Amino acid sequence: QVQLVESGGGLVQPGGSLRLSCAASGSIYNLLVMAWYRQSPGKEREFVARAISGGSVSYADSVKGRFTISRDYAGNSVALQMNSLKPEDTAVYYCNAVQLPFNYWGQGTQVTVSS
Repeated sequence: QVQLVESGGGLVQPGGSLRLSCAASGSIYNLLVMAWYRQSPGKEREFVARAISGGSVSYADSVKGRFTISRDYAGNSVALQMNSLKPEDTAVYYCNAVQLPFNYWGQGTQVTVSS
């Protein structure tokens, strides 16, 4: 079992920045992927960014150039630096980890972008 704990959410004005962090604990071996997803009210959960073991990263088109995902050297934590935030980025952000064949989720952290 892997437990994921997110932190760093909050309220920020449009154009501002936030940094989300996610720490994994438990049986943290061979975490192939660590990623971030988000879910807004009335919408399905959507992919935001992922970091794959070995260094490959990818982003949703909606956040490219504004968000940066990074994993620590041991690969057991992941951060999401969010810049130039927009009201449409408002959502609950979830940390995700893939340890084949299992898929783990954190409890989520609220990000609200509003003036």
